[in-house]
Amino acid sequence: MELKDIKAVYFIGAGGIGMSAIARYFLKKGLVVGGYDKTPSDLTRQLEKEGMLIHYEENIDEIPHICKQVKKCLVIYTPAIPDNHKELQFFRENNFEIQKRAQVLGTLTQAHKGLCVAGTHGKTTTSTMCAHIMHQSHLDCNAFLGGISKNYGTNYILSDSDFVVIEADEFDRSFHWLRPWMSVITSTDPDHLDIYGTKEAYLESFRHYTELIQPEGALIIHRGLEMQQHVQQGVQIYDYSLSEGDFHAENIRIANGNITFDFISPIESIKNVQLGQPVPINIENGIAAMAMAQLNGCTAEELKYGMKTYGGVDRRFDFKIKTDKLVFLSDYAHHPKEIYQSAKSIRELYKDKHITAIFQPHLYTRTRDFYKDFAEALSLLDEVVLTEIYPARELPIEGVTSQLIYDNLKSGVKKEIIQKSDVLNYIKNHQFEVLIVLGAGDLDNQVPQITKILEKRK
Repeated sequence: MELKDIKAVYFIGAGGIGMSAIARYFLKKGLVVGGYDKTPSDLTRQLEKEGMLIHYEENIDEIPHICKQVKKCLVIYTPAIPDNHKELQFFRENNFEIQKRAQVLGTLTQAHKGLCVAGTHGKTTTSTMCAHIMHQSHLDCNAFLGGISKNYGTNYILSDSDFVVIEADEFDRSFHWLRPWMSVITSTDPDHLDIYGTKEAYLESFRHYTELIQPEGALIIHRGLEMQQHVQQGVQIYDYSLSEGDFHAENIRIANGNITFDFISPIESIKNVQLGQPVPINIENGIAAMAMAQLNGCTAEELKYGMKTYGGVDRRFDFKIKTDKLVFLSDYAHHPKEIYQSAKSIRELYKDKHITAIFQPHLYTRTRDFYKDFAEALSLLDEVVLTEIYPARELPIEGVTSQLIYDNLKSGVKKEIIQKSDVLNYIKNHQFEVLIVLGAGDLDNQVPQITKILEKRK
């Protein structure tokens, strides 16, 4: 079944951030779009307003009629859906065309010039930066992102451009479906070991991904990664980092809440690039995004304007309150290296402030594999409050709790473990200079209430 032949699309796991972007693509194309998700959310409610038919009960009778017509409907599912899901079983038993989200994105990279961003961390910010730079340039782009862009209020951009920016997800080897024209690889710190088993298998997965870049395209890889790339003949390889490589920064200035740097490039160096979201880690993300956009023809003026006007991503170093007396932000960071970069950046920004983090660990396996690394990263901060582990797709593992992280925090760090249900009371009863909520679980749902409590103190 080719995309041009379908009349309806049905999503199993409709409310995922990546799934919703593709749902919006098909809605814009005028197709009937339906789906199932386990629980309602702000995102699913917005999709319903846009015309998507979503239900929240695992029930074949709730599937729209046109989505039950095998020759007219494409079914898309997320790997997080279990094999015994009733609706998935129905579609399989009736021989529907069933694809993973990544397969659909792979098809799009063959129909467009795919500009893909892969990596353990940094890929959402880098891909969203690149999409913004491209979209406001003379080139324009489509985009499927892993987070909500604050510039556009969505995780999706649709245009008539030949370019499509895609966040390349390594979970379940999904990025192996892609055929990038160009790709950035930001990092390869082992993750998802419940899927890959070993660090070596994880790194091999990235090596194979580099083989999928199309001839005459390009790989832009962070300098010093442990992985080995293996590109096809004709693919150009560039490296980048903060201070070294084909693309890097010089003359970095951080002052008065602003960050400016010079972009050094083998194509054309650009002085005085200003970060629209002035966070130190975004210098490096910005270098990668600018490199890919520049390689595809963005001008120096377009690059500078794109970086200056970049508004950030929801839940990525997302400031909710920013005054001289009180700072509150949330960050999706859930891998030790992400936590480290987040903690390092906030420490650079607020050298003389007392910094408190509330961290909800994500997955039992990740906590089991990396609890010492989590503790080391969190120990950069002054105070750490841990909640119980967010299980997502997993069942509990005996002996694996937040206590493992707590016990390994460095001496001198003030620490506490509380229940997620007690977080709001904790906020009400404590004073803060800088507060950050960390994690990829559901604690972020309480951020609006936390903001309201703290705003009364400004």
